[in-house]
Amino acid sequence: MRALQYRTIGQPPEVVEIDTPEPGPGQVRLKVTASGVCHSDEFIMSLPENEYIYGLPLTLGHEGAGVVDRVGEGVQYIEEGTPMAVYGPWGCGLCYECSSGRENYCRNAGKFGIAPPGLGAPGAMAEYLIVDSPRHLLPLGELDPVQNVSLTDAGLTPYHAIKGSLEKLPSGATAVVIGVGGLGHVAVQILRAMTAATVVALDIDEAKLNLATDVGAHYTFPSEPGAVDLVRDLTGGRGVDAVFDFVTIQATLDMGQAMVGSQGDQVLVGVGAGTLPVGLGATAAWETSIRAPYWGSRPELFEVLDLARGGGLNVHTEVFSLEEAPAAYEKLKNNQLLGRAVVVP
Repeated sequence: MRALQYRTIGQPPEVVEIDTPEPGPGQVRLKVTASGVCHSDEFIMSLPENEYIYGLPLTLGHEGAGVVDRVGEGVQYIEEGTPMAVYGPWGCGLCYECSSGRENYCRNAGKFGIAPPGLGAPGAMAEYLIVDSPRHLLPLGELDPVQNVSLTDAGLTPYHAIKGSLEKLPSGATAVVIGVGGLGHVAVQILRAMTAATVVALDIDEAKLNLATDVGAHYTFPSEPGAVDLVRDLTGGRGVDAVFDFVTIQATLDMGQAMVGSQGDQVLVGVGAGTLPVGLGATAAWETSIRAPYWGSRPELFEVLDLARGGGLNVHTEVFSLEEAPAAYEKLKNNQLLGRAVVVP
């Protein structure tokens, strides 16, 4: 089969021919219908050799959807031909976190060497994907896999981040989204669907600010130092109730900390390398909270897909063939994508 693999440290991924995998006991094989391109992939491919831990060659793609093609021994209740979305943060299935569906925080994954597809295990940018357990599959139903595959991360991650701040976002509250890329433009929609807050979007790219307006942001501003004053003016100087930072470089972290108000949340979702001071006197606002959530739970992915079924989410997508996938990553690296790139084998 064809697959997109990261094969050499510091080099672009390549489309190669590899053996078609067979499902083992308890496993499910999908014929892949769509796979999402993510900044996390670009992040791990930018790591130097002494920091890279994901194995080579690595078939990319941690956002996956497909049709059940074959099941391994012992698999029950899943019929061949069923369209499925893949829940990516695989866990052991045995610990307390996994038993409550929060496999994104599995306490045993590191010990047992359990890795998500595309982030250690073979991923979905291939013609076929082996899913380690049926519990990591969610029925897509009538949802278009190409349009909705990105919800498995680009929808689930902001959904999980925003759910943790819902009590801070009643009517009259203000929420800021920094970075209106693949995740940020979905975050704007989730905030509009689940809260009564005023939503403000910040980005350095005018096209992305226009996209933010199109998907529901009440206000958009260029992400530059003057944005702090503009945003604080919107709140009468009080500051905002939640900042969701999908960039997390030093400039955006400092900006977010400067605009969050008393008892507000600063939620760090991006993979940038910035850091924040914490403690008494570190910020001008009392009792602010800083969180760094990771991905989301299995029940939350059901909720995200239901939100999409109800028309509450629409991922702006650019579609590439598997042969074009290296070009998709090049566009991602150069900040030339609007919304999310999806690869169709």
